[in-house]
Amino acid sequence: MTAGILSAQPIKQVHPAKSGYAGNPVLPGWYADPEGIVYGKDYWIFPTYSAKYEDQVFFDAFSSPDLVHWTKHHAVLDSSNVKWAKKAMWAPAVLKKEGKYYLFFGANDVHAGEIGGIGVAVADKPAGPYKDLLGKPLIGTIENGAQPIDQYVFHDSDGSYYMYYGGWGHCNVVKLKPDFTGLLPFADGSIYKEITPKSYTEGPFMFKKDGKYYFMWSEGGWGGPDYRVAYAISDNPLGPFKRIGTILQQDSSVATGAGHHSVIKVPGEQKYYIVYHRRPLGETAANNRATCIDEMHFDKDGKILPVKMTFEGVKAHKIKKPGKK
Repeated sequence: MTAGILSAQPIKQVHPAKSGYAGNPVLPGWYADPEGIVYGKDYWIFPTYSAKYEDQVFFDAFSSPDLVHWTKHHAVLDSSNVKWAKKAMWAPAVLKKEGKYYLFFGANDVHAGEIGGIGVAVADKPAGPYKDLLGKPLIGTIENGAQPIDQYVFHDSDGSYYMYYGGWGHCNVVKLKPDFTGLLPFADGSIYKEITPKSYTEGPFMFKKDGKYYFMWSEGGWGGPDYRVAYAISDNPLGPFKRIGTILQQDSSVATGAGHHSVIKVPGEQKYYIVYHRRPLGETAANNRATCIDEMHFDKDGKILPVKMTFEGVKAHKIKKPGKK
């Protein structure tokens, strides 16, 4: 499939939403593994195009000033710009650094001895077009039993860039070079550290709040109804990460297969959104996954409260203080 860069197109909800609310799913069509982020005064979502592996060879992106009105940016990256990627491009992780925009991705559903793994692409603007930075995978081998997929890049307050990744029930953390062209050793000389928490399957995510590191991941099978999100809290970005509990899971009145998420914090506010995919009731096909947004709250001790999935989604909310990330 060849996917060219098309002009941005406004999109509409696939079902009626309450006035002033985004409605869930927030994007029409089948999209999964959404990475949400704030660039300037806009919210962005970079999801996987949810299709069979042979057709899953590009990424669309979506932007919004208020979480309700979304604009689609088609094929911000596709396999024509990543010569080693042949199929199964998924789970983007994105960030801005020194005026450049970076998109990390997994490709080829790689197994031992095959070419593929985690790549990185770069662009001059959030909507691309993104170009392959290295001409090869950043990580292309199986380390500690972890398939090199589902990467999340975390910028810590000390300036370090950590990347958490891994499928097949194993999670690694690595430290990235400042220009994202390779990996740096940890203090003990190791390159890959396994930090797999109990019941981990895939889809790691990290954020920092009140000096604590919140590590999150997906459990269960991505193609089934029991996909879910759990989390841990640590004083250190390298863990240990002791599972606290499940905060997102299927609801028989709303949807099944809820997982592979990200978190958006509104700049300058203590407001958090969880961006995730779920399978609408009655859908059983593995790739029939839809991207949704709901609010995420904490209790007085800083623990994450279980997320209530909704059809109305979130209220319109504009960003008052532009994000720097």
